[in-house]
Amino acid sequence: MPFKYRRQPLKAIYLLVSALFLLLRIPFWTLRNLFPSWRPRRQWSLARSLLVELINAATAIMLSTTLPSAEPLERLKGNSNFVWVEPAAHLVTGEVRRFTELNGVEAARTGVFWYSRNHPQEKVGQRAYSGEKVLYLLHGGGFVMGSAAPSFLPTATICKGLLQTVPHLSRIFALEYRLSSGPPFPSTNSFPASLIDAIAGYRYLIEDAGFPPCDIIVCGDSAGGILAYQLTRYLTTDANANTNLAGVGTLLLLSPSADSALRRNTPSMCENTRSDYVRTWFDAAYGVHALLGSLPPDELDKPWLSPGSLMFADDAIKGLFKAFPPTCILAGEAEMSRDSMRVLKRRMAADMGDDKVTYVEVANAPHDFLALEMLEPERSEGLRRVAAWISGVV
Repeated sequence: MPFKYRRQPLKAIYLLVSALFLLLRIPFWTLRNLFPSWRPRRQWSLARSLLVELINAATAIMLSTTLPSAEPLERLKGNSNFVWVEPAAHLVTGEVRRFTELNGVEAARTGVFWYSRNHPQEKVGQRAYSGEKVLYLLHGGGFVMGSAAPSFLPTATICKGLLQTVPHLSRIFALEYRLSSGPPFPSTNSFPASLIDAIAGYRYLIEDAGFPPCDIIVCGDSAGGILAYQLTRYLTTDANANTNLAGVGTLLLLSPSADSALRRNTPSMCENTRSDYVRTWFDAAYGVHALLGSLPPDELDKPWLSPGSLMFADDAIKGLFKAFPPTCILAGEAEMSRDSMRVLKRRMAADMGDDKVTYVEVANAPHDFLALEMLEPERSEGLRRVAAWISGVV
């Protein structure tokens, strides 16, 4: 069970022993990765190989004790780039409303952080000017941690990279959606709490900030990638029929968690266990079970949570992506979940046509590689490829 050493004094003892054991493991990791042929990827440096080992070990320690706690919104609002987003319960319809009833989820006030190129004349939250493109970012973190705030390094790194690389982009709108929790802690904010927040954020962009749908690039990394897919699915199906929200201009998925069930029977899940730093996270499966809440376990193998799952045939969701906008999926060849992203691309292309789905796979790149500046040269290549795609579709 995750977090079995969460209580004191066991937590302190475990952390001390883990720190000592970590020091002993570093020489072993160094020896195991000493020569290029011994490393997860021959092209990797020794430092990169040790970094992946270290992140996996640190994740194991975290999952045995506690996750980083989320900053309260009342504290985050002190940031000069923060604005409030009001709930939009009236926009939640169709199947998503049924999920809210099953998990006892209600709409709630949340907030966003605006990132920009820092033009002196630009004000936080100012209305869109004619033709302005905005990227609507949904951060990663397995639905149970992470933040849209600049203090969360992965989000800040992705925003910095995109703003520096994409010429058509001057502002990013990053949502502070609610995080889930589950046993051994109380179950809170299960699916679709994060999606309800994402719907409210989209309403804000259209009605309060004045962006037409054609100028909005919906984007998410890791778990945020699957949330971006969920939002787009909602906006092109239920919302399109039952609310005044229209569709999305473009969709950008960065290492999306396309199979929430995390099956180990795909080649990439087996072959890339040493080249990815999410192995320990996958083994614990805490995030997906916290997201599931009171829903039956088989929901993990259904399209809302796992559009890239191999547990159902392509024909089972035929037509689901027909109304989706032009989409780019950025994947790392060294990711454990690489194959589920390939499946998602195939299913989208079958509905939308190959010309509307761009799949970019960067060799030797692990999960969510745009979020860590040290993952070079893969990060720069990924940013260049994304920038080229955006330039071609906006």
